[in-house]
Amino acid sequence: MASASRKEILGKVYKMIPPMLESFHKGQLGRVAVIGGSEDYTGAPYFSAMASAKLGCDMSHVICEPGAGAVIKTYSPNLMVHPYMRQSKNLASSESIDTVSTEVVGMLSRLHVVVIGPGLGRDKLMQDTCARVIQEARKQGIPFVLDADGLYLAQTQPELVQGYTECILTPNVVEFGRLAKAKGLKVDELDPTEQCSKLAKAFGGVTIIQKGAKDYISNGTQTLVSEGEGGLKRSGGQGDTLTGSLATLLAYRKAYLDKIWEHDGSLDAAETLALAAYGGSAITRECSRLAFAEKGRSLQAGDLTEHVHQAFLNTVGEKESK
Repeated sequence: MASASRKEILGKVYKMIPPMLESFHKGQLGRVAVIGGSEDYTGAPYFSAMASAKLGCDMSHVICEPGAGAVIKTYSPNLMVHPYMRQSKNLASSESIDTVSTEVVGMLSRLHVVVIGPGLGRDKLMQDTCARVIQEARKQGIPFVLDADGLYLAQTQPELVQGYTECILTPNVVEFGRLAKAKGLKVDELDPTEQCSKLAKAFGGVTIIQKGAKDYISNGTQTLVSEGEGGLKRSGGQGDTLTGSLATLLAYRKAYLDKIWEHDGSLDAAETLALAAYGGSAITRECSRLAFAEKGRSLQAGDLTEHVHQAFLNTVGEKESK
C-alpha cells in the first residue's frame, strides 16, 4: 500500500466507515474514552473527545482528575465526564493506586478504544494509573492511542507497548526523538523516510504517526505518507483533534471487523489499522487547512473542532443510508 495514491488509500478508508443504518443501536458506532485531564490541563482532553464525537462516535467519555472534570463539564454537555483519576497531592487517605486504577480499569469493558495522554501531565500517580490501564487494555485486546504525556510512558517504560500491534503512537518531532533515544536509535543518522519505520520496528510493530510537514505512518513493515495540505498556524492542541479522530476511526474499524453491516470483508485487521491511522492524519490536516483558511493567524485548537465533519466529508466522504 506504500505506493498507493492518496485517493486509493482514502477509498479504502471509505470502505471501512459504517453507513448510517436504522438497525444500529446506541454505542455500536463507537464508545471511546480519553484518559487525561489534570489540574493544569483541561483543554486537551476536551478537544480530543469532541473530535471523536464530531467524527461520529456514539459515546465520547473523558476520564480525568476531579478538578479538571468540573471544568470540562462546563465546556460541553455532550461529553460524559468521569472524575476517577487522581494526582498524588489530591489522593484522599482512604484512596490508593489500587482503588483509583480499579475504578478506571473497570470502565474498559464498556469501551472500544482508549486515548491516553491529552492533558495527563507527569504526576507519578496519574502516570502509574495509566500504566495499569495499558496493561489491562492489552489483556482485553482494546486498541489505544498514546499522545503527549502518554508517550512519556512509552519512553520510560517501553515494555508497556512493546509488540502490541493494536496501538498507535503520535509523536511530534521532539517526542519522536525521545522515543528513538529510549530505543537506542540515532534519528539524525537515518534517512527521514526510514525513521518512522525503524522506530516502529524497534517497538515490535506498533503503529507510529510521525507528525510533521508530512506525516509518516508505519508499523515497521509498511509505511504510508500523509501529505495533504494543512494550515500554517502551529498553535498548541491541534494534535488532540488527531487523537480523537483516530479513536473514532479505530471504533469504526472494530465495527467493520465485527461486520455489523454487510460488506465484502476485503480488508484485514492490519490493513484497517493502517487505514485508520492514515484517515485520522488526512482528516486532521484538512481540518487544520479549513480552520486556517477561516481564522488565519488567530487560529486556535478549538477552531479545528468545528471543522471535523466537513474535513471528513472532503477527504473520505459520506455513505448513502440504505
